[in-house]
Amino acid sequence: MSEPIRVLVTGAAGQIAYSLLYSIGNGSVFGKDQPIVLVLLDITPMMGVLDGVLMELQDCALPLLKDVIATDKEEVAFKDLDVAVLVGSMPRREGMERKDLLKANVKIFKSQGAALDKYAKKSVKVIVVGNPANTNCLTASKSAPSIPKENFSCLTRLDHNRAKSQIALKLGVTADDVKNVIIWGNHSSTQYPDVNHAKVKLHGKEVGVYEALKDDSWLKGDFITTVQQRGAAVIKARKLSSAMSAAKAIADHIRDIWFGTPEGEFVSMGVISDGNSYGIPDDLLYSFPVVIKNKTWKFVEGLPINDFSREKMDITAKELAEEKETAFEFLSSA
Repeated sequence: MSEPIRVLVTGAAGQIAYSLLYSIGNGSVFGKDQPIVLVLLDITPMMGVLDGVLMELQDCALPLLKDVIATDKEEVAFKDLDVAVLVGSMPRREGMERKDLLKANVKIFKSQGAALDKYAKKSVKVIVVGNPANTNCLTASKSAPSIPKENFSCLTRLDHNRAKSQIALKLGVTADDVKNVIIWGNHSSTQYPDVNHAKVKLHGKEVGVYEALKDDSWLKGDFITTVQQRGAAVIKARKLSSAMSAAKAIADHIRDIWFGTPEGEFVSMGVISDGNSYGIPDDLLYSFPVVIKNKTWKFVEGLPINDFSREKMDITAKELAEEKETAFEFLSSA
């Protein structure tokens, strides 16, 4: 057995965490021979609920869980971390302006970034899930100057998985037969799900998705809006936001950071845009196609971008630049 790693999940009393914690504890994220010290952070009013989650984790009798710590204190939660999964954020309430939402979250992620900077290992991998995820991730990174900015990523894997599954459903194949879809930009309704470079396995051979589907108007229309608005559709149906699928996407995202991406495949994640070759301004936290090896991501380079894609990629970059500007006004005063 290896040395235990310390993994923090914030918003640990919430519904995404409730779907996620078992996957982390049973070895399906970090491997079946990796012991874990699991740290659960939530706000003080949630500590009663968190105690129930702690009891359930104990009752799962998971051999890899060396210890489970439930806390409402950042100095306890962020100590010596190997991985931080920042799920907790201020949810959007009815009648709330996006600006108010950004302001409330800047406060949270500034504080958590500072705690990472002060208490966590410098090699910590930080995955931000709480929305607005891209800007929250940038805020945390800016507040943790001693941790490399490449160590911060935000979740767009749920959108990536949604895109994959829409293509698979349309073609009557399994999601596993579809690879290299891309989510560009913000984890918001301006995101651009791009299948120009995606491949699908049909009758034993790989073909491009456009070629396989022969339905360009769907791919440029309903497909994109379905993926962009899927989160809202789930809320409308369940009266709750996506939890099972979000937890599955988080597990996929972290597993790929930990073990790398399969040969010939790339995945989408929100990362710092510095040095990209796709004309996206530096210093944005933007979702790109990446490959991962030795726990380090690299941009997938050299993909041809057509005019349709260019326009969509720029729209979502513009939204992120505006969000960043608003957040940073609050950041200096927070």
